[in-house]
Amino acid sequence: MSVTDNPRPGGATYAAAGVDIEAGDRAVELMKQWVAKATRPEVVGGLGGFAGLFDASKLTAYRRPLLATSTDGVGTKVAIAQRLDVHHTIGFDLVGMVVDDLVVCGAEPLFMTDYIATGKVVPERIAAIVRGIAEACVQAGCALVGGETAEHPGLLAADEYDVAGAATGVVEADALLGPERIAADDTVVALASSGLHSNGYSLVRHVLLSQAGWSLDRPVAEFGRTLGEELLEPTRIYTRTCLELARRIDVHAYAHITGGGLAANLARVIPAGLHARLDRSTWRPAPVFDLVGTLGSIEREELERTLNMGVGMVAVVPADDASATLAILRELGQGAWLLGSIERGPAADAPGSAALTGAYPN
Repeated sequence: MSVTDNPRPGGATYAAAGVDIEAGDRAVELMKQWVAKATRPEVVGGLGGFAGLFDASKLTAYRRPLLATSTDGVGTKVAIAQRLDVHHTIGFDLVGMVVDDLVVCGAEPLFMTDYIATGKVVPERIAAIVRGIAEACVQAGCALVGGETAEHPGLLAADEYDVAGAATGVVEADALLGPERIAADDTVVALASSGLHSNGYSLVRHVLLSQAGWSLDRPVAEFGRTLGEELLEPTRIYTRTCLELARRIDVHAYAHITGGGLAANLARVIPAGLHARLDRSTWRPAPVFDLVGTLGSIEREELERTLNMGVGMVAVVPADDASATLAILRELGQGAWLLGSIERGPAADAPGSAALTGAYPN
């Protein structure tokens, strides 16, 4: 018998299977006001098309434009947002994780797209996530040109979701930042993080919520707010600060400090034969880092391999420009300090490396 024989009245529907198209349409209506704010003059058309459009004639002003692209998510930090039912900061985190990777090579982010997968579309929740994405795009100077919200009943619980995003930027070929510019005796400058950012939350949740049994609404004196508020502090967006610094100083390289920690991420931009020596005594990590380490009895090296320890971005500049770099960063409202220096490694052909020395201040 064919599957089309004797169809039964009142058969299955998409809604009965758990996908609510009307809720998706409502979410789009709610997010339109936020997406409209995250635009640039080069954006063509509006929300609702099958693809976002960006006028590439902007690139004709470049001699040799290089397109840069990056994609990322926010990991298990979404679990904190879901438990607290606070979702707009997750959107902000998403943009920070993506565009701050682009600026490392000196690229200006042009546009971004997002993807939200959820067990059940709750229009207000989706709109809150997109609100955060749009607000962060405005801060980064890029346009939000499109996205996708997918309902996955049976795969995700009704209150679960995950987010991902991708962005494209552009940099002039002869302004490209990276290992080729770094030289011995360069200075390493730290740019302060806003907190944990969006890495290491599997460890943080395990230590604070599972092992220690702390509740997210617990006030923490060292934070001056609740544990949940501290853990949801959004990722800092360094894009405009880094672009402005590179316009005014001969920046050689940036390193975005994410998963893997400070030394490992900086080593990615250190050329063969050179070594970055970083001094722990130059800063004191914020209380949240000490709390995780103490309650979890975590070895210092393990903590530093997992969390940013208060350094969200690193700039490598000529030693003669170190003081001017700090002055500009202060002018831009960015906390910063001299973190270390670049020196010759043990062998000219040895891979570039970075290491922390000394002890944090008490």
